[in-house]
Amino acid sequence: MNQPKTYARVLTIAGSDSGGGAGIQADLKTIAANGCYGASVITALTAQNTLGVTGIHAVPVDFVAAQMDAVLSDIGADAVKIGMLFSPELIRTVAAGLTRHGVRTVVLDPVMVAQSGDKLLQDEAIDALKRELIPLASLITPNLPEASVLLGRDIDTAEAARAAVMDLAALGCENVLVKGGHLESGDSDDTLLIGPENRIVTLRGERIPTRNNHGTGCTLSSAIASNLAKGHDVETAVRNAKEYISGAIRAGAGYVIGKGHGPVHHFFKFFM
Repeated sequence: MNQPKTYARVLTIAGSDSGGGAGIQADLKTIAANGCYGASVITALTAQNTLGVTGIHAVPVDFVAAQMDAVLSDIGADAVKIGMLFSPELIRTVAAGLTRHGVRTVVLDPVMVAQSGDKLLQDEAIDALKRELIPLASLITPNLPEASVLLGRDIDTAEAARAAVMDLAALGCENVLVKGGHLESGDSDDTLLIGPENRIVTLRGERIPTRNNHGTGCTLSSAIASNLAKGHDVETAVRNAKEYISGAIRAGAGYVIGKGHGPVHHFFKFFM
């Protein structure tokens, strides 16, 4: 008798994007495209489209905890991806849930500002993020502006990113990926610190001309979590995820959707 197959399970804890290009919607598309089973905990509802965010409705923290308990007590998770958390109370609730269920593999994307420039994290939540959640993460994936906020200084060059990954690791997460999409010149190179080996890796990335870059951070972090859930080490997971997001951006550049920043093509491997 054949043994039943099992999924690699990824839980995304993030906000909902009504436009479908980022947040929970992008995460679940990415998880599926990378061959994993996706479950979700919704932390906030946003009214948004390709032009921006017009409203945010936070989910009560006790209901966020109830969603976490429902999924993790039954389905479980081989990896957890965390995105938009919005408030200090929400950050503490998620941290408590991860601890309560003994979650070990966590990819934290410290979402602070949407592609449109709309703020997605309260100022008072930054300290809670650093104190409560970053120490529980296996990998954090800030972009240059987010790394600048976390460290309280400008990080806008490749050299500054190399110093930043070491300082960010001092916040309690041994593996750090600083994304280079906001570099003012050159390609979109990322800087990865493999903490246990005290090794910094530069991940080369082509800068692809497109306005369809909404949800790239969500997509990348979910792809990393999917690869970790399948058993890959951190460097392999990040390299695979970077290859995936590059393909999704390149394929999505050929489409028009909405009047602003459109999404990447999450299922480019299956249809164009």
